[in-house]
Amino acid sequence: MCQSPLVCARNLNHYFGQGQLQKQVLFDINLDIYPGEIVIMTGPSGSGKTTLLTLISGLRSCQHGSLKVLGQDLCGISKKQLILLRRNIGYIFQAHNLLKCLTALQNVQITLELHKHISPKARRINAVHILEAVGLGHQINYYPENLSGGQKQRVAIARALVSRPQIILADEPTAALDSKSGRDIVNLMQKLAKERLCTILMVTHDNRILDIADRIIHMEDGYLSSHYQVK
Repeated sequence: MCQSPLVCARNLNHYFGQGQLQKQVLFDINLDIYPGEIVIMTGPSGSGKTTLLTLISGLRSCQHGSLKVLGQDLCGISKKQLILLRRNIGYIFQAHNLLKCLTALQNVQITLELHKHISPKARRINAVHILEAVGLGHQINYYPENLSGGQKQRVAIARALVSRPQIILADEPTAALDSKSGRDIVNLMQKLAKERLCTILMVTHDNRILDIADRIIHMEDGYLSSHYQVK
């Protein structure tokens, strides 16, 4: 591709523990992800998928090798640089991780508090618009306990997309959903990502949603064992 990759990993290795208990969990990962792509990462549990996802997001510190995200090398990145980078990355957790004491609207708005240039009024307007876009316009004042699993995941998607990030990272977004709700969620992610011109990297075990991908990469025992173009 002629475009520069948004994510560029070269000989990336990662370890858990120290000393005799140290265990290597990622081995010489080489990966490029380009603007506008929807990339799905598959592989068995414990293969390193979530570890790689959290490294790309900056939620876990880079140890060995090179990992550049949006042109920024994450190995040795400062705390200030990391905060700035995270403003351009949306993360959708498997368990949606909504704050139970906040309404759907407040859970989405809280993401925009990182963006100091956006006024409180504009934060509310943007949050309402994205909740309407995910089909929750009538539930904006509901607390998580009053929402279904699919609705909670829609709030999580709205929260990840509200700041118009360049990259969306999704960790098993359909794991807790039935087949119809899962399909609705990934279709919604695909639609909104294309409308907002952002890239998606999604970890999943759900073979029923692989058709939305432009490219599929497979991890096995900490190695990227294969990848192939779908579209």
